[in-house]
Amino acid sequence: MRCQRLILTAFFALVATAAQAATTVENIRIWAEGGKTRVVLDLSRPAEHNIFTLRGPDRLVVDLKDGRLAEKLTADMPAGVGSISRIRSGVRANGQLRVVLDLNDNVRSRSFTAGPNTQYGDRLVIDLQHSGGLQTVKRASEEYEPGRDIVIAIDPGHGGHDPGAIGLARTKEKDVALAVSRKLASRINAERGMKAILIRDRDIYVDHRRRMAIARQQKADLFVSIHADAVDDRRANGATVYALSLKGASDEEARLLAERENAAVHIGGVSLDDKDKVLASVLLDLSQNAALGASLDVGSKVIGELAGIVKVRRRTVQQAGLIVLKSPDMPSILVETAYISNPAEEKRLRDPNHQAKLADAILGGIRSYFYTNPPPDTQIAMDVRRTPDRQVRHVIARGDTLSEIAARYNVSAASIRSANRMNSDKIRVGQTLSIPIFSGS
Repeated sequence: MRCQRLILTAFFALVATAAQAATTVENIRIWAEGGKTRVVLDLSRPAEHNIFTLRGPDRLVVDLKDGRLAEKLTADMPAGVGSISRIRSGVRANGQLRVVLDLNDNVRSRSFTAGPNTQYGDRLVIDLQHSGGLQTVKRASEEYEPGRDIVIAIDPGHGGHDPGAIGLARTKEKDVALAVSRKLASRINAERGMKAILIRDRDIYVDHRRRMAIARQQKADLFVSIHADAVDDRRANGATVYALSLKGASDEEARLLAERENAAVHIGGVSLDDKDKVLASVLLDLSQNAALGASLDVGSKVIGELAGIVKVRRRTVQQAGLIVLKSPDMPSILVETAYISNPAEEKRLRDPNHQAKLADAILGGIRSYFYTNPPPDTQIAMDVRRTPDRQVRHVIARGDTLSEIAARYNVSAASIRSANRMNSDKIRVGQTLSIPIFSGS
């Protein structure tokens, strides 16, 4: 009898533990605005999830590990809105909760997680947009100048009394970051419709909050922070791109990175305790959600370009609670160009030619993002919308460069890239390009 009681006790303990470990979808909120549909799953706790699209009929599938629906949802799912005709659910054989969004449009999807704030708990946010480009976040000022430049704020990490990481050959992260940032700024300023702002252009320390303030004062459309990583293991190598995490670091390495980068704030003598409450407010949370989505998009583009010249440690954008990325109204990414703690990578980071390649790759990602998502009333938006009077076909010959071809036809290299959906200036012999010819060209 006693044995049976022990077995039953153990059984109910296991059941209770399993129930505690499960994630409950407590509510599903859905709304549509400006051609975009947003679905928010309010969760009892963070959950591992997988999202994918199925065709015929079109539907978006969300699998939540160890998930279950709140009782009110099992009886009454919210009605479809915007691009969603119906929401349904089921439990798979492996215990995963599956939520299916039946679609009535051809859409692109993007998802991210957000941690608790003063109004909501953990959330899984899914944005759906008609194919053709997700809307870009507006810059800090809503007053647009027709044909204005897209402004990129480039932040060379560390500086002054804060050297950042130091390699075995005594290479300082702050020096590498400044060298790559200067090259990136030069390339951006050579682009039609783009303008670079350097947060620091010499060896000085700028407080993290001041870095964001400078970018906002300059009405930047994007904030890019340049760094070089370091760990105790000298074999660690590769580039990584980070965006802000609204719920904490996405992995242990990201947590350690956040601690290392954020430590410089204490060196500067500034306390952030009073600012954390502001960051946790509802309005700021909503604004950061929008900026984070754009950050993940541009970060993915940069990773794709970096992968063509260096090893990429993570093929997706990582997320960490980095102070320098916490601007609420501006997409922001941090690029770890390599591991300065790896002797081979440290040597490459000191090479001006390699620094130039890194700058070219980062620019390629930025360019790819903004030609797909140009802010309203920018020169690039006008160029993308402009219809050429005619198209000329040009076959690439040996020795041709994109800039020389553009000069030959009296058009911009940017317009050629746009007409041919090119993410970079790379061309190959025998390739045929469409050259857009406009009135007055």
